[in-house]
Amino acid sequence: MTKTPHKEKLLAAIDNPKAKADLDLLKEALSLYESWVKLLSSLTTIKVERVNDMVRLLNEYKDYIEVELIAQKGSDFLKRQKGQLKLDNSILEEFLIHLVHPSILNKLPSFELETGPQTAFMSLAFRPMNISNLNEKPDIILKMKDQDFTIGKGIYYKFSSDKDFTISRTTAGRLFLAVLAGECKINYDKTMFQECAGTAACLKQGCPVSKYYALVEYLDMQPEDVRLTDIDNVYLLRKTKRLPFEKEISFLK
Repeated sequence: MTKTPHKEKLLAAIDNPKAKADLDLLKEALSLYESWVKLLSSLTTIKVERVNDMVRLLNEYKDYIEVELIAQKGSDFLKRQKGQLKLDNSILEEFLIHLVHPSILNKLPSFELETGPQTAFMSLAFRPMNISNLNEKPDIILKMKDQDFTIGKGIYYKFSSDKDFTISRTTAGRLFLAVLAGECKINYDKTMFQECAGTAACLKQGCPVSKYYALVEYLDMQPEDVRLTDIDNVYLLRKTKRLPFEKEISFLK
């Protein structure tokens, strides 16, 4: 089932009693969302042309939601809390899901990939035990982290101290293996960059072939060379912010 992170945020905002003054506005946004998704799905173009059409529709929808609805008509609550409500950056999260399409990407596998926000696998370890309980049910520690966008697949596992996998001596579960993960940020500062670098390193410990990207609207820090980290690239989508014009440069890769 295709995830709809932006729609979920709109519905959550509509149900939020603190956003009661913006109810009509949020319902209008939901109607615009449905039209946006319908237009994306109805495109018949392919490859670069399709991407260009999708970006045009994204810009039209995103600008209308952010400027004409929230900034111009929204209450003070909505303007202050739009970051917490994720009404703006969740648009990009959902847009990325639509890019994973056979008319755009070559050689997609025959099975259905899982895309969108996921809690991605980083590492697995067995909880410390002594020799006397090695014959008991294995106790594992999974380290995972929420990602704004992923491409990957759910992996099911079983660990047992019994070759017949007796239920009482077996630990079973599911993890999500991301071969691509991305973080969507509106303002990107030094702390966020360092956090992304740490996340990229941990994700690649769990899945060495994975790729990790950051998609940034506004740069709020001095640019750095991502080749010194495990981040594969940082894409600057709009422009730098709070930096002199002469320093409006993207990350190097």
